[in-house]
Amino acid sequence: MPKRFLAIWFPYLSVDNVLKKSPDLRDKPFVLCAAEQGKMIIKAVSTRARKEGINVGDVLTSARAILPEVASFQDDPITTQRVLNALAEWCLRFSPIVAVTSPDCLLLDISGCTHLWGDERSYIESLKHRLAREGYQIRAAIADTIGAAWALARYSSSPLPIVEPTKHAEALGLLPPVALRIAPATVLRMQKLGFKHIGQFMNIPRSSLRRRFGEDLLQRLHQALGNYPEVITPIKPAAPYEQRLPCLEPICTATGIAIALQNLLEELCARLQKEGKGLRSGIFKGHRIDGNIQQIHIGTNKASHNVAHLFKLFELKIPTIEPALGIELFVLEASIVEDIQDAQETLWGAPSAYSKIAELLDNIAGKVGLCAIRRYLPAAQHWPERSIKTAHSLQEAPSIPWSNNLNRPIHLLSKPEPIKVTVPLPDYPPILFIHKKKVYKLTKADGPERIEQEWWIEDGEARDYYRVEDDQGARYWLFRLGQYGQGEPQWFLHGFFA
Repeated sequence: MPKRFLAIWFPYLSVDNVLKKSPDLRDKPFVLCAAEQGKMIIKAVSTRARKEGINVGDVLTSARAILPEVASFQDDPITTQRVLNALAEWCLRFSPIVAVTSPDCLLLDISGCTHLWGDERSYIESLKHRLAREGYQIRAAIADTIGAAWALARYSSSPLPIVEPTKHAEALGLLPPVALRIAPATVLRMQKLGFKHIGQFMNIPRSSLRRRFGEDLLQRLHQALGNYPEVITPIKPAAPYEQRLPCLEPICTATGIAIALQNLLEELCARLQKEGKGLRSGIFKGHRIDGNIQQIHIGTNKASHNVAHLFKLFELKIPTIEPALGIELFVLEASIVEDIQDAQETLWGAPSAYSKIAELLDNIAGKVGLCAIRRYLPAAQHWPERSIKTAHSLQEAPSIPWSNNLNRPIHLLSKPEPIKVTVPLPDYPPILFIHKKKVYKLTKADGPERIEQEWWIEDGEARDYYRVEDDQGARYWLFRLGQYGQGEPQWFLHGFFA
């Protein structure tokens, strides 16, 4: 796919920020200043001040001599940069690849994006209209190369130039040398030699240009023409599996959200199936017109590209999305993807029970939460807390078999909980215990079973475990830490039997 880039230049970003905070200044002259060498130097000027002849770089006292009523504010480049970064995040609704390339410019890789708006003209006008509505003045351009888009955004006579594919050399030829992003000293030398447009030296032998103006000019010229590669560093790395759906009108209903989700799932799953992959974790995002992003997340026990199954999991969470005034862009991202090994089934065989179990667990997790479901495997340790491990998927097989000789509870507490007990004699099992202020009267007991610490892993006292049953028929796993005659032993509840 041929590359296309959009450069967005904010020529009055710091002024626009002031006007957003203080709209009453819109028709008044004001400047933004910073101290330099004991003088207040103007860094930005409002439209009214500019019309009165005040320019960037002037000294504040000179500006007040021209226009005594001009207001002045402290320039705040840190806040301006923060705003530009926020605008870059906002532009993710127009392209998944957005970069901040200078203190007043954004660059978007729009390859394969503009058709969602109809064409490039509709795309760039929609972006300009949205930013103007937010209070920002821009100049923007679309071209085949980063250098050409940057140059045209700043120096083209057209406010929104769009250069047709492969035509960027002709467009660059009409621009001044400064549009190539070269050093000011180089620009000055070229002006002295009479070079007013890039086209005047574009076809001069490269060796002559290098000898007179240095390597920087050649590099920038080749980058703008597309002869040298140039890359951008996006604020958010593009997800390898992501589908986007912009909306002509803001979506405010659950039905509209569901339709958008269905369309995105069909596109994403078709791609995953073609590549032999499936989704294990997915994020569905809705970019609202007020800048807020609503998102829901799902996870699966088994990699899947089944549209119906994945839609069910997302559908359970659609009610949590708050569209407010409307959602203008939907994004579906497969954040974790795994290969799928399609099992060959017999002609008359039933569908894989494994797949059915995985889908059942996914549906349950969608209702109660993924953290509420765990699968455990045996571990080669006998200390209770280390005797099991959490499985990461249904496909993970145990490295050792479960032991059938050990009578262990079906629910083991992750951390033993302290209890108070009453024992008739030392080394006897308790006849009652108190847990969380509730008294449990015991009628049966079996034990003790002594379990020693694995000294090569961790030092510690041995535990004496008892299996006990209360007068209601409930069974518990208790242990004593310490021995009578060696201080007061401590008792703990560690698990529950069926």
